[in-house]
Amino acid sequence: MIGKNNLKTAVSKGFLLSAVLALSSCATYKPSNVNDICQIFRGETDWYKAARSANKRWGTPIGVMMAIIKQESSFRHDVRPDRPRFLFIPLPRKSSAYGYAQAQDPAWNDYRKDTGNWSHDRDNFADAINFVGWYTDNSQKRLGLSKWDAYSQYLAYHEGWGGYSRGSYKKKKFLSGVAAKVRNQSSTYNAQLKKCQPALDKAVKGWWPF
Repeated sequence: MIGKNNLKTAVSKGFLLSAVLALSSCATYKPSNVNDICQIFRGETDWYKAARSANKRWGTPIGVMMAIIKQESSFRHDVRPDRPRFLFIPLPRKSSAYGYAQAQDPAWNDYRKDTGNWSHDRDNFADAINFVGWYTDNSQKRLGLSKWDAYSQYLAYHEGWGGYSRGSYKKKKFLSGVAAKVRNQSSTYNAQLKKCQPALDKAVKGWWPF
């Protein structure tokens, strides 16, 4: 028979274990090597499933979408612009960008309205990469940009469709270098993915432990 003290101890340990498990299940995945798409997806196959789903829906190469997200947030879920300060007083942020894709409020609301799903969250990877797919799909429709053209797609992503049409990026010398970086990263990701995609496809189907 269990004594009262032992019972209290057991119950306390049970609650503690439940809390630890709950916290661990809510932990947000952080890739250890953001330069290797195979390692990123091996670490969290749900991310691969989300990327594959976005690719199937919007037609944008996985490498292009992932390169844009890497540039925007380095795969951190809660990134937002720093708040400027006046003396010790925090001022409003200059941008509403937030989450993996650094989507701003107007574009994010357009995305949710267009897809008919208002429950999307910017700090959810599946929602974020689907947003990038949606945005690049619209860049093709509105601006005639190839979905494989990571350089131009990033310029449109950064400047917005109107800004890109006006050539606003031409006045920002630094931006051409950033877009080239995204293009190169996209090429690297696409080449890496060719080597590990068959195994990833098997892993998400549960055919064998990855």
